[in-house]
Amino acid sequence: MKKIIFGLCVFFICILSVAAETTDYAPNSKSAILIDAATNTVIFEKNADEKLAPASMTKIMSMLLIMEAIDRGDISLTDEVTISETASSMGGSQVFLQAGEVYKVEELLKGIAIASGNDAVVAMAEYVSGSVEEFVSLMNERAQELGLTNTVFKNPHGLDAEGHYSSARDMSMMASELIKHEKILEFTSIYEDYLKKNDGSSVWLVNTNKLVRFYDGVDGLKTGFTQTAGYCLTATAKKNNTRFISVVMGSETSDKRSSDTTSLLNYAFNSYKTQVILKSDDSLGKKRVENGVKETVDLVLTKDYVKLLRQNEDAPNYSYNIKVDTLVAPIKKGDIVGILDVVDENSQVIDTLDVTILEDIPKSNLWESFLKNLKHITSGRNIIK
Repeated sequence: MKKIIFGLCVFFICILSVAAETTDYAPNSKSAILIDAATNTVIFEKNADEKLAPASMTKIMSMLLIMEAIDRGDISLTDEVTISETASSMGGSQVFLQAGEVYKVEELLKGIAIASGNDAVVAMAEYVSGSVEEFVSLMNERAQELGLTNTVFKNPHGLDAEGHYSSARDMSMMASELIKHEKILEFTSIYEDYLKKNDGSSVWLVNTNKLVRFYDGVDGLKTGFTQTAGYCLTATAKKNNTRFISVVMGSETSDKRSSDTTSLLNYAFNSYKTQVILKSDDSLGKKRVENGVKETVDLVLTKDYVKLLRQNEDAPNYSYNIKVDTLVAPIKKGDIVGILDVVDENSQVIDTLDVTILEDIPKSNLWESFLKNLKHITSGRNIIK
């Protein structure tokens, strides 16, 4: 009998321990997700695919399109943008732009990233695409490219509109794509700044994401609030080269969305770490290049191979099988030339990674080819295929 009572006590203690652990980080928000930014591994989710109003978290996609336009060279941070009547008349959160004023792209981007300016994002939508309608079309196209199945945009700012929705999972994927443009974190991590107006006055910009100031490591990303959406927050934080992304949607108050986010991030950093297994600049070996100005080139991964591990977990022992096409110049760094299979201790392929080359290899001209062949003949060297 004593054994039975003891067993029941242990059982109930275990149940209470699990419940306590869950309560520590499980958010009260309507929907939530927590992912590792390096691998997009989902650590926690709650109603993550529910279609909900995203409010100003919509601007994550808007900022992504802006950053991609900058990277393509279509626009630059120093470009000057003239504010339209449409942009200046936007309601909700704003940085009080007036029609006819002129601001640099960087200033408007700060107005979006820090103060969630609806007027600033409309001005940028018009500048990037010519019209808000065309910009929204591009937002939806990009959402499809990213495989976001629970997202439809009707505007670039996030004010409530029929048929305008997203999900926690989709928001986390947008955030993961946006932070690849590290420049944006220079803006989203600013707690306060000033926008200098054309008339010499200034508008105080205060970050709507208070965790930027009060949680060590948080450097973004975007809050949201409307009556329909409730309080929302897509946050990202980095410590010791490990970065996580959390999304909470439908919180009752701004304090609760911050509390939910803090709990998720605390759980992530206390429980997990990321470790680079193979660096993108580590040579995987050399490969012969036909008709190239160089005879061989180093093979490398297109990006670091990273694994998410428990805090007390050591990196597993892996082996690798590389498969590379015949290389014929010209080829460029970044071109996919083969794959690397990652094999675990059970001889199972667990990941397949893209392989590229370490440098550009132009095609050799006739004279260079002649000299190279002559060198081979006179030296008697054989080139490894």
